[in-house]
Amino acid sequence: MTQDNIPDLLKTALRRLAKAVVVITAAHEGARYAMSATAVSELSFDPCSMLVCVNRSASLHPVLAAGAPFAVNILHHSHERIARLSAGQAKGEARFAEGDWRAAALSVPRLADAQASIVCRNVKQVEHGTHGIFIGDVMEVFADGEPDPLVYVDGHYARIAQG
Repeated sequence: MTQDNIPDLLKTALRRLAKAVVVITAAHEGARYAMSATAVSELSFDPCSMLVCVNRSASLHPVLAAGAPFAVNILHHSHERIARLSAGQAKGEARFAEGDWRAAALSVPRLADAQASIVCRNVKQVEHGTHGIFIGDVMEVFADGEPDPLVYVDGHYARIAQG
């Protein structure tokens, strides 16, 4: 087997990696921003920190590059419409048309009924290829209900089968 087309092979491989869907939110200069993502991860518990990866072409990228704090809102399986709005079906403030959005610490918007919301102070960024990697120290954490997340796998939204 040849590895002539690593980007296509990697895309095929990653379609098999089921990930929780989150909406990354931020507020900057009086405007709110939201973007659906799966490239999010915990980083450390000392200090408590998260990282998010954002394409340079996304409207959220310059906001985070300017140092705006952000929230990672882990979506419940019932939040597919919010995921779709924040994935490009809507632009700007229209991405907040669905859901109960409230201001958290640092004036960051958070989804009140998300599986969890993690509010972070933006402390470091690294640019690599097409993306910015933003590291945030955790300032506030909200968690509600039993885990029943919206997941994304093989190009589709899904729900984890409850055993």
